[in-house]
Amino acid sequence: MVPSPLSDADIESLVVDALDRLPAPFRDQLGSVAIVIEDEASAADLASVGARGLLGLYQGVPRTRLSADGAPTPSKITIYRGPLTRTYRDPRALAAAVADTVYHEIAHHFGISDERLRELKGSPR
Repeated sequence: MVPSPLSDADIESLVVDALDRLPAPFRDQLGSVAIVIEDEASAADLASVGARGLLGLYQGVPRTRLSADGAPTPSKITIYRGPLTRTYRDPRALAAAVADTVYHEIAHHFGISDERLRELKGSPR
């Protein structure tokens, strides 16, 4: 029996759970960030970051690059359901991967690079 694919609502629930666990000082600074769920990354999305595959994507101006007045600028975090559900079939692993992806993209919103995230995790390149 093949399990039915998870809906956007299922993934949305995992994203909301991850956001609920985010410390309030960070969560409070996400007002200008739209978080959306799409099935797959487009060719343009992949090309924009030079990737062959994506679980998530941050598009916008990181907070560290905002103008002096700090005016919020619209940003977007996209979570890609297809790659996540294909890669993480166990529900607990999927929930952890969605949370990790959400936090990873939020880190980009705060100006943290992939290289710095690897350093913080203690991961090799």
